[in-house]
Amino acid sequence: MKLRFLLLLLCTFICLLRPLAAETLLVVGDSLSAAYGMPVDQGWVALLQQQLAAENIPCTIINASISGDTTAAARARLPQTITRHRPDIVILQLGGNDGLRGLSLEAMKDNLAAMITTVRENGARVLLIGVQLPPNYGPFYTGKFNAIYHELADEYPIALLPSLVAGIGTEPELMQADGIHPNHDAQARIATRVREHLLLLLEKEPLTPD
Repeated sequence: MKLRFLLLLLCTFICLLRPLAAETLLVVGDSLSAAYGMPVDQGWVALLQQQLAAENIPCTIINASISGDTTAAARARLPQTITRHRPDIVILQLGGNDGLRGLSLEAMKDNLAAMITTVRENGARVLLIGVQLPPNYGPFYTGKFNAIYHELADEYPIALLPSLVAGIGTEPELMQADGIHPNHDAQARIATRVREHLLLLLEKEPLTPD
């Protein structure tokens, strides 16, 4: 009995020493994730990689975000991007350009749903990140826009960060001159916000497609 107990302790110690398997994270977003208006290494995606490395969390982040991307454009390129990088987790940060252009919210939801399905069919996990539209778009439209992210998170279900820029977009000192894109000073705050949701997701096992 004593020997069995010692062996159990030894196995536990070995498991604690064994390094965690590195994970590949793919960020598919628009200008908010593509470091618009600043060097790429100063954007929140690069800062998130630095934060995780400082905590000895083994992962590689691939930023496949494109400024100006709509959900339709991202949907079209997602299968090839996943095939190329084979990610364990995909962060979807899209919809802002659909909203700003007044595109169909039904089509936006359908595109995001298709991307979530594609990610899951490839055995990866999803972190869906919402954005906020400027208040001049009116409460009816912005309410329907914001609801899409919550609806998708409930229907699938998947991890959700409701807004990338909540509490930032209303602070002029954290925004670029266009009033749409967070500036350099806001990027670390955004990275920390994404990190908090991502750490929960990193503890889960990959999804098995139904």
